[in-house]
Amino acid sequence: MSPQTQVRPARPADASFAAPLIQATIGAIGHALTGEPDELGAARVIAAFFARPGHRLSSEFTLLLEEDGVPLGLAVLYPGDRAAALDAPFRSRLRALGRPDRIVPEARPGELYLDTLAVAQPARGRGLGAALLAACAARSAAAGLPLALLVEEGNPAARLYARAGFRGQEAVTVAGHRYLRLCRAPAGRETAR
Repeated sequence: MSPQTQVRPARPADASFAAPLIQATIGAIGHALTGEPDELGAARVIAAFFARPGHRLSSEFTLLLEEDGVPLGLAVLYPGDRAAALDAPFRSRLRALGRPDRIVPEARPGELYLDTLAVAQPARGRGLGAALLAACAARSAAAGLPLALLVEEGNPAARLYARAGFRGQEAVTVAGHRYLRLCRAPAGRETAR
């Protein structure tokens, strides 16, 4: 019997799976958002945030990929038009910690922004990232918005994005790391940028 794979909306209860995977994927950006210097601390803060709506790493913006009911991957995507408001809870946390609350915007108005795409280490290399990316592209097409993301220079995932039709636009620096901004037009449209 072959495994049953599905992509579903995440729930707050998925935080224990999602938060460490999100932090492992976003790295320095997670440290910058949470104000936590280590992986465990950042993942702990992300888990608490994940269960609450109204910010960029919330379960409300997360798709979970499961195989036979076991979570194996996720995608976090949100409308660029809401980026500033979705970063406000993180800015408040940083201020409460006595840290600067400047968060470099990653998403832009007029796009659906793919913040995080991740597959758990043991499940990599099986096409699950491509399945998640296809679910994100379907959301982009339904919204009539281009799908945009940042990929760190040298990240092998850039090959997956290129195969999926993403094209480079510009280099940007976020949390002290260089990324390439990529964009993919929704099905049937050309990217205007």
